[in-house]
Amino acid sequence: MQFTRTKIEDVIIIDPVVHGDERGYFVETFRQDKLEDFLGFKVNFCQDNESKSSKGVLRGLHYQLTPAAQTKLVRVIKGRVLDVAVDIRKGSPTFGEYVAVELNEENKRQLFVPRGFAHGFVVLEDDTVFAYKVDNYYSPENDKGIAFDDPAIGIDWQIDKALLKLSDKDTKQPLLKDADLFSYGENLYA
Repeated sequence: MQFTRTKIEDVIIIDPVVHGDERGYFVETFRQDKLEDFLGFKVNFCQDNESKSSKGVLRGLHYQLTPAAQTKLVRVIKGRVLDVAVDIRKGSPTFGEYVAVELNEENKRQLFVPRGFAHGFVVLEDDTVFAYKVDNYYSPENDKGIAFDDPAIGIDWQIDKALLKLSDKDTKQPLLKDADLFSYGENLYA
């Protein structure tokens, strides 16, 4: 596995080694020891989630506040998405900035989204299967979000806004300036 820090160093791209031949392929999609060696701290994933979506579905930007904050390790099993992580730690030098990475079934790339970040993705191909690990269970009372189209963030979702398919929840999220956020320097892994 190759770990690469993005322009926001806490968000990490993981490229697994794919072993393939005429029979197909084999890939290690997760190694806790290697991830923790790279990060320098422990992450204890407790739940795996999976969704299937059609082209144009946008899910996000979602996060959970402390004490239920979540780290996510996301990947695509089938299809393609543009995956986005937004720094929502007030006081951070990269506050309000985002990382966008295409994840697809060919590159098998993964994105590590730490606590303190909002996460979302837009589906670029029909019948896309998206999977992710989290290190905290879903907590409705701590479930939060930010408007996907907040001009202060300015995400280029790479798809015409008129073609987007959103849940009712995602059409009503607050702007970054009005959202409940994290504080930079807060120990989110305590």
